[in-house]
Formats: sequence, structure tokens, C-alpha cells
Amino acid sequence: MRVLIVGGSGFLGGELVRLCVEAGHEVGATYVTARPGERPGVEWLPMDVRSREAVEATVAAFRPEAAINAAYRKADWTSTADGAAHVALALSRTGGRLVHVSSDAVFSGAAPRYDEACVPDPVSPYGAAKAAAETAVRAVLRGAAIVRTSLIVGNGGSTHESLARSLAAGHGQGVLFTDDVKCPVHVGDLAAALVETAVRGLSGVLHAAGSDALNRYELGVLIARRDGLDAARLRPGRRSDAGLTGPFEVRLDCTATRRRLRTRLRGAREFLAG
Repeated sequence: MRVLIVGGSGFLGGELVRLCVEAGHEVGATYVTARPGERPGVEWLPMDVRSREAVEATVAAFRPEAAINAAYRKADWTSTADGAAHVALALSRTGGRLVHVSSDAVFSGAAPRYDEACVPDPVSPYGAAKAAAETAVRAVLRGAAIVRTSLIVGNGGSTHESLARSLAAGHGQGVLFTDDVKCPVHVGDLAAALVETAVRGLSGVLHAAGSDALNRYELGVLIARRDGLDAARLRPGRRSDAGLTGPFEVRLDCTATRRRLRTRLRGAREFLAG
């Protein structure tokens, strides 16, 4: 299949590129600044999702059968919200299905759990941008898949893993929050779920997160132990004391999605063990 990875230079995007190449797909991957490497079998395409014209030109030239949109910038509404609309509009002209990566940030955290039928109620600018992106994608492409996920870790390449390692090694200062709860997902599991969604043409809202709800301190302890570092050096703290905005506890219920997917989404206690 001819697959376009929008945001192919990012943490998740790089894993998507790897899986698609290994599966034998024809892969195009977009980037904004420096092209990330020279992996054979990838057509690297410069594209800024903030530009509707640039997105239309790139999609029209590559003509993907499916696109996976993993592009976003937390502090940039245009990249996160408008960019998703630009990708959906471009695909509506050329044909091809869209798998859009969304986030648990679309929820406030007021409910004990959120399943695939729950309506977004964001409490942060980033969550609002992600919710707006979902609305735009669903309005433009009825057959699109919107895949909400949680904190992405794995293979040592995530920001949270870097922070936990630095703190556990005594190289950094700071705390890991005990009142910030997510359902961490391994980047490889998430990428496999997204590729499966694209290949099988699944549509609608899916939740792709890990089966364990953990706070960031608990997650940091697991990371430190996996990497043979001193977890006792990690200091717990409270996000509420730091005055940060956004949801505190968001538990994604993936029950309906697990029935649809063949990919198994492991919990952090499993994929970080040993």
C-alpha cells in the first residue's frame, strides 16, 4: 500500500516509518526541518502542515492510499488543529483514507474512565486544539479513523524516559508527579495499531492506550528499574502544587477498540519489566 506518514520525523512518526517499510509498503514521510536519516524505501517530503497549499501539493504529488497524521505541536494551534484539517481536505480531493492520531488531552479528567463514545471536554489549549482537529477530520472525511492515545514511551526514546533516567542517574533536578495519571502505551504497539487501522480501513473513534493506569512517578520507577538505575533517587511531587493546567487523571477505556484490533496493546508494567 502507498502510505504517507505526516510527521514522519517525530518519535511516533519514526516508528511508523520503520514498520511500514518493513511491511513492504511504499512510504512517504513528511518533515519540517532536517530530514531524519536516509532509511531506504522512504520518500522524504518537506511539508509544513500549517500551510494548506503545501499540504495539498504534497498529497496531490504523492497520492497515498492511506495517510497517518502524527503531526502536532503542543503550543501551536495552527499545527495541531488547522494542520489536521488541511490533511483531511487534501485527502478528500485525491482519495485515500486517513488515520488521525488524537490524544487523551481532549478530556478533562472529571470522569473515572473515558471510552470511545465519550465527547471531548478539554480543559487545556492543547486539548482544545486536539478536539478541534477531531471535529475537522470527522466533518471532512466521514470514513476517517480517529485514534486517541495516551503517554507514549518505549525504546528509550521518549521525553519521559529521558527525564526519568536523568533524575535516577543524579544528573537532573525535579520531581515526578503522583497526581498526573495516564495509560502509557509503547510506541511500537501504538504504531502497529495505527498501521493496522490504515491497512484494514477501520473508521470511527478508537482508543489505543496501555492497560495500566500509572502516575508519572510510578512510571519513572519502572523506567529506572528497567535501565538498572537507582529508583530511590526519584522524588515524587504534585502537579497541583506546580500550578500547571490540563487534565490530571485521564484513563482511556480501550475495551471496544481491543475487540476491533489484532494488535495487542500492552500495559507499562509488562513492557517495562526487566
